[in-house]
Amino acid sequence: QVQLVESGGGLVQTGGSLRLSCAASGLTFTDSRYGVGWYRQAPGKERVLVASIRSGGDITYADSVKGRFTISRDNAKNTVFLQMNSLKADDTAVYYCRVNHILGATYWGQGTQVTVSS
Repeated sequence: QVQLVESGGGLVQTGGSLRLSCAASGLTFTDSRYGVGWYRQAPGKERVLVASIRSGGDITYADSVKGRFTISRDNAKNTVFLQMNSLKADDTAVYYCRVNHILGATYWGQGTQVTVSS
């Protein structure tokens, strides 16, 4: 059974930093066919992509976070990270980790709340 557990969310002031982690069990990131990503959903809005690392290694960021957020993965620890710097009020959302396999399987974490206060 695959599980994704996010952590690292919380309350931070504008301009601050947080580092989100997503620990995966039931699969192994050493399988290069897995892509990983972070999404976020603000109240009343749709869930949108924040950053992703595709199975081929390509990294994508939403325009709104470029230069501030960094996604990384530690295959040995089966963990994905999202370093978030220079946080803004607009970054307030529930952040979700997603892992997908090129053969179609997709898994989501339960989400972690990030609140940026001005």
